[in-house]
Amino acid sequence: MSGSDVGEELGVRAAQARALSLLRIRSRALAVAILPAALAVVLFAAGAQGRLGGPAWDTVRWSVLGVAAGVLLVTVLVAVSVARARPAVSPTVPVPERGAPDLYRLVRDLAARLDVPPPSAIALTPDCDSWLEDRTHRAYRRLRQGQPGPASRQDAPVLVIGSPFLWWMRVAELRAVLAPVVAGTGPSAHPDIAAARRFVRGLDAAVADAALPGRGGLRGAPLTFVGWIARFLLRACRDHAGEMERCAAAAASMRAQTVDHGLRISAQEQVGLAYAGWDRLLTRVALPAWRMGRWPSRLDVGVVSALTELSRRDRLADGFAPRLGERPACDLLDEPGAADEAASLLAARLFHGGPAESGPDWAPVDWQQYPDEVVDRKWRTEAARLHRVLDTMGVSPASAADPAVPTLARVVEHLSRPGGSGDELAAGIGAAVAREEAGRPAYGGPSHGAPAPTVPGGGGAADDPLDLWGPGPLPLFPLQPPRTGTELLADHVAAMVCCAAVDTAGAAPGLDWLDGPALLVGGERRADLAAPVLSLVEDGDPDPLRSWLAEVGVRSDKPVRLV
Repeated sequence: MSGSDVGEELGVRAAQARALSLLRIRSRALAVAILPAALAVVLFAAGAQGRLGGPAWDTVRWSVLGVAAGVLLVTVLVAVSVARARPAVSPTVPVPERGAPDLYRLVRDLAARLDVPPPSAIALTPDCDSWLEDRTHRAYRRLRQGQPGPASRQDAPVLVIGSPFLWWMRVAELRAVLAPVVAGTGPSAHPDIAAARRFVRGLDAAVADAALPGRGGLRGAPLTFVGWIARFLLRACRDHAGEMERCAAAAASMRAQTVDHGLRISAQEQVGLAYAGWDRLLTRVALPAWRMGRWPSRLDVGVVSALTELSRRDRLADGFAPRLGERPACDLLDEPGAADEAASLLAARLFHGGPAESGPDWAPVDWQQYPDEVVDRKWRTEAARLHRVLDTMGVSPASAADPAVPTLARVVEHLSRPGGSGDELAAGIGAAVAREEAGRPAYGGPSHGAPAPTVPGGGGAADDPLDLWGPGPLPLFPLQPPRTGTELLADHVAAMVCCAAVDTAGAAPGLDWLDGPALLVGGERRADLAAPVLSLVEDGDPDPLRSWLAEVGVRSDKPVRLV
């Protein structure tokens, strides 16, 4: 027996020991619940045999019986609530086998090499992570099948794969990354571990169910009590559950060492690179589009471009781009474009908020259209807001001949005026942005629109990936903290400068894969605008910006087109 086999066996045994501890907690809770009933049985049996007679013992017997009935009723209520509660399930895009037979074949071959059960299904998540997810809870199965009756048992967990991995990683790299994840189906198949996980997930779901809004009053009192009982049991289970999962993960990792061990090191480097590129793409590129009511429909394609650009700029990533000549893992999907679109819409709903269907104010945008439909529109919208706030403040226009014409000179002169320091303007812009955001529709869950698209061959309208998260408002995971007034003012002034450059100097809006919206002058990106703008906004010094405008050929006195 090799060292890895011994380590794996020890990990499984440790996980099993913790699982048994969790099941003992469940058994003790059940024993406490039936103890009054057992005592009542003993007392009535003694009375039937002529022992413990008299009015006093009769009173004791019926009192204990009443307590036992109450405790059993509470026990049934808790058990039913735990059984009916829906455990939190990660929003994902389902990948049916008929839409990705090659991917399923790779995963099953990997499971066979690891000698573990294959996952029951595969799904994509718009994030850089992969895991196994248990979806065997009866409430979840009934929901997915759309019927109130019992559902067929689905023992193996679902394999959730980060969609950026499929586009950035090569097939061999993806197999190496998924090896320790797929190996986790081994511990999942252990009866004690599976039972312990169902117990903990049921308690967690009951706690979450009791905490939902609208559970107050007399009707919510029983659920509140159930939530208190479930929370008490969860606290008792916490340490054992955490240690069980750590031991199970260690056992899976030891088993996976026999598969693609050498390649796993380089594949993990690609995981770290994917994290960096995905974060930059979401915060710098996707977020401006989402704020404009557009959702990029090919985020996973974009992450490849972003990471390729990162490998060009960063010497630490040098050498990663030549891998792109190998077969990408997204080739394992029959229609990778449809999968990318579905994952991109889900990312927009999770990280920013938005409806599940496209419309006039929430439409997909291709990367070729991004500069015109997102960048240029963003600049002109912010420039228009800037001038509206100046109008509200009573700031006189720079051109007396035509006061209705918006110009960059008006902004520069106001901020460079002695005693101007930009604070009032920043506060006005912040208030205007807050009012506009408050006036936008509060997009909720699936009840506000049709479900997100799925990979071809999926279940269609019945498979909304956010259904189990309820109708609460999104976003679930905000990407950025609120911007300060100074940051907002700097953004708006820079937007006005870019509009003037486009309208008077022949510049053009562009897209930088790592930094988002970009100003192109002569086909080259100008990344030196931030410092002159900050000098004007923070210090009231217009000279650096005027020098920049003269270098680019921008006429600050010319009118600028606004939205």
